Amino acid sequence: MATVAALGLAGCGSDSGSDDGDGNVSLDLLVPIYGDKTKPYWEQLVKDFEAKNSNIDVKLETQSWDDIYNVMTTKIQNNKAPDILELDAAGPAYASDDLLYKADEIVSPDTYKDIEPAFIDSAKIDGQAYGVPTVASTRALFYNKTLFSQAGVTAPPKTWDELLAAAKKVAALGGGVYGYGMPLGSEEAQAETSIWAYGAGASWEKSGKMTIDTPQATEALTFMKKMIDEGATQPDPGATDRTPLLDVFIQGKIGMIEGLPPIVGQINEKAPDLDWAIAPSPTKDGKPVTLGVADYFVGFNNDADKQGSIAKFLDFFYQQDNYVKFNDNEGFIPATKSGADSAASKPELKTFLESLPSAKFYPATNPAWAQTSGAFKDLVGQIQTKPVDEVLKSIQEKADASG
Repeated sequence: MATVAALGLAGCGSDSGSDDGDGNVSLDLLVPIYGDKTKPYWEQLVKDFEAKNSNIDVKLETQSWDDIYNVMTTKIQNNKAPDILELDAAGPAYASDDLLYKADEIVSPDTYKDIEPAFIDSAKIDGQAYGVPTVASTRALFYNKTLFSQAGVTAPPKTWDELLAAAKKVAALGGGVYGYGMPLGSEEAQAETSIWAYGAGASWEKSGKMTIDTPQATEALTFMKKMIDEGATQPDPGATDRTPLLDVFIQGKIGMIEGLPPIVGQINEKAPDLDWAIAPSPTKDGKPVTLGVADYFVGFNNDADKQGSIAKFLDFFYQQDNYVKFNDNEGFIPATKSGADSAASKPELKTFLESLPSAKFYPATNPAWAQTSGAFKDLVGQIQTKPVDEVLKSIQEKADASG
């Protein structure tokens, strides 16, 4: 996103995927790979779409999440942006350089109205939506019912105080068991920190500026530090990444940890006998709020003649059978109202679906967020050994330096 802003381009033309003059249209589609089922899904969807739309040729390209940002930077620099891109909120950020159609221009009105407004609003730029959400996800508290029973914890915690008390009881079981998994390593420290900070009423942005060093964030990180100091977490949270820590939970050695919908499938595959459940993320006072994330489709305005074909393809993707299959494959929750109704029959998704209205999002369309997120990953784990206000000040300085 920062790279895009630095380019300062006013427009982008593509020499690929153009109308050939006889009514046929070629669309370039670039999507990220979530897992083993991603590419086969898109290959089949493209085949099915082309069978019903013989004048539209869709050229599919898939890239890993590690590579897709660099790939897009190169495409932009060479005036070869795809016609349709799926990405996180860095996708809608391309609108800052006037490269995109508006969100309501790349799907039909019926499709647009079916999307949960919270996900559209989360990636608006200056009040205008440019991204159409593809997948949605919120965080929720996964807990080990067996460890709860052994520790005498009768219900999942709703407040921070209840979380600390429950985690200490579970940790007291010993034998390599930890009460609460707190990943503050470089993989995704910004997510864990946001869950806690949002639970205290914090926000990372105000009037276009990063707001990291605030009383609410101080309160959240102070309680996180208390959890560490009182032995309620695994050792050395600052050096612990999310993925390996989730594996420890799946192995039955952690009482509680924040997780995503795809974790449900991992547990069912790796530890079908694990006795677990999901509850809303605990907050300072028990009021519901959690971290929400979403990925988006955007349409590049390479060629005005393609706008209708882009909308036709995306409407096909959002048809309920196609869309529900996509989310089932990837393990996420749908970002549409009709998709959510279909997912409501799955009990393992109930808590995630119920948390959608109260989810708060990263300010990811702000160009300063990329460096701010990196500062969280590098620095927030230092609360183990440094004063909270000093750590927050350092992160704020990094955010301010990015503009």
